[in-house]
Amino acid sequence: MKTLLRIDCSSRVEGSHSRELADYFEQKWLEKHEAGKVVRTDLAEKQIPHLHNNTIEGFYTPTEYWSPALSEATAVSDELIQQLKEADELLISSPLYNYNVPSNLKAYFDQVVRIGHTFGINDGGYFGLLEDKIAFIITVKGGVYKGTDMERYDFQEPYLEAVLGHMGIKVQQFFSLEGTANKDTLDKNRQEVQALIDELFKN
Repeated sequence: MKTLLRIDCSSRVEGSHSRELADYFEQKWLEKHEAGKVVRTDLAEKQIPHLHNNTIEGFYTPTEYWSPALSEATAVSDELIQQLKEADELLISSPLYNYNVPSNLKAYFDQVVRIGHTFGINDGGYFGLLEDKIAFIITVKGGVYKGTDMERYDFQEPYLEAVLGHMGIKVQQFFSLEGTANKDTLDKNRQEVQALIDELFKN
């Protein structure tokens, strides 16, 4: 049985374009994997703490030397990493906030990108520990970036591909909905993204 870990991060719970497309993807995924399970992590509801000194200290201290405070400081990280390890595939939906991902998604990655758990290091450099997983990414932008002068300000997709790749997770496909601020193009662009999702699950 396959497990899809779905991570939503839009602060807008109602009327969110990224969540709507993630719903569409999830529906198609479940049609393809009838016995599959979807685990949802909503970062607008689940408040992920930013890293604190104790958290970082806990990351780099062998567990046999942990104090109760260090154990408590790494509890969220432990929970999220276990959830990540149990998933076969990831679906991340993210709007663009100030040229990058929302801060709650950045906080999530700060908790799960952890040496000895999701990545390692040897004489050859860093290597990911989650190479058995793939990710699908839905990104949403109010403006149009691709193929325009604004594209150089889009740090969202490069960041997501880099941080997931650092853990060994390959981004299988991006689904990018742009121009949501323009009602004249929104429906057309949304239909095009939905068609790409349909194509993914066609066979």
